[in-house]
Amino acid sequence: MRQLFIDGALSHAYIAGMHMFRRLFARLAAALLVLLPPNSAMAQSDAAVRPALWKVADGDTTIYLFGTVHVLPAGIDWYGGKVAQAYAASDELVTEIAGENTARMQAIVGRTALLPGGQTLRGMLDEGQRSRYETALAGLGISPAMFDRFEFWYAAIGLSTLPLMQDGYSPNNGVEKTLETKAQARRLPHSGLETVEYQLGLFDGLPVASQRRYLAEVVDQLPTIKAELRDMVEAWKRGDAVRLAELMNAEESDPVLTETLLTNRNRHWAGWIQGRMARPGTVFMAVGAGHLAGPGSVQEQLAAVGLKAERVQ
Repeated sequence: MRQLFIDGALSHAYIAGMHMFRRLFARLAAALLVLLPPNSAMAQSDAAVRPALWKVADGDTTIYLFGTVHVLPAGIDWYGGKVAQAYAASDELVTEIAGENTARMQAIVGRTALLPGGQTLRGMLDEGQRSRYETALAGLGISPAMFDRFEFWYAAIGLSTLPLMQDGYSPNNGVEKTLETKAQARRLPHSGLETVEYQLGLFDGLPVASQRRYLAEVVDQLPTIKAELRDMVEAWKRGDAVRLAELMNAEESDPVLTETLLTNRNRHWAGWIQGRMARPGTVFMAVGAGHLAGPGSVQEQLAAVGLKAERVQ
């Protein structure tokens, strides 16, 4: 579940997968048309939203570091204060990925997420795992065969995405979508730190044992997944990076997953920032908030190469 908060490609890739297998997902699409109750995640408080913002600067270069949430409910007015000022002053937008479209996503999902012919996900589970898995799908009102053609990592993403979609969360409401729209209006250069192939390849390249554990953890967390993400979003809205790190790191049990999906990438991005500091300009760099909080964060990786990230909001 937490990887949705971290990786920009994942929620888009899952939706692309839904388009690929339209008939299979028709029942889900119908279910999502049900009206949300007033106390759902769509209902937002009037409290000021001030997500955390940092900057790395020298005499002629400034790089703002903004932690994003990739999937959000509608109605969160986060674009204001020093975030808006920093973005207005920037002459370049950098996000995790850039310039991707649904058709391309579909092709990538087809290449990376499907099991070989003759194999099914449920057929690779033992009796206890299969029972828990099928119970989880039944709790969401979907067929037990829904993810049979997919690898463990993609099924995990799907299972953690569905409850959030039902609760009004969408990439269309996410931070990146807003920033991209504003960049297009200003004709601001926009580049990505990674590609969709790279991000999904990280998951596809995980050891099967790690993928199994990831799916099992998602199944176990499904009853509390909505409440957990709401807590994360509230911490993000307050700019409480410490609390956000605590929530995101809670119950993380697979060091391979953490090193592959978080720490190694933070180290690489810190190297990118170090290189970019050699050229003048102002850059607004927006990446998943989980990368800017907790042990191994981008800020820690920057400190290791002698660069200080200053908190400005």
